[in-house]
Amino acid sequence: MNSSRPYLVRALYEWIVDNDCTPHMLVNAEYPAVQVPQGFASDGQIVLNISPSAVRHLHMDNDVVTFEGRFGGVPHSLYVPISAILGIYARENGQGMVFDLESPLDDDDDIEQDDDQPPPDSEPPRPSGRPSLKVVK
Repeated sequence: MNSSRPYLVRALYEWIVDNDCTPHMLVNAEYPAVQVPQGFASDGQIVLNISPSAVRHLHMDNDVVTFEGRFGGVPHSLYVPISAILGIYARENGQGMVFDLESPLDDDDDIEQDDDQPPPDSEPPRPSGRPSLKVVK
């Protein structure tokens, strides 16, 4: 079954814009293949304003979000794999959704694990972004 993440990201983006709010996307800046201006990332994360007035050529599909944005007045092309998106929310009220961290491996990749071995002890650190997200009802 396909991941629900790209569908939820697109739906929440549309809902936020339809309600005249500013969509922000929280991204794991250290995720493989992510292309964001690293000088603007903090603690391995970056918050991106993806409102129609802030970006150009926004494209969201099931694998990646791409767009052009300006940082400090300098244009950048951004490339964000869907799995690197940690959340999407409205800047004005924090309403949106956070997502679990995903492994860079595709779900389709076969990983053989010895059933006698326990799963890894440590879990990756949880994101600690500045947004205050609220539960969507």
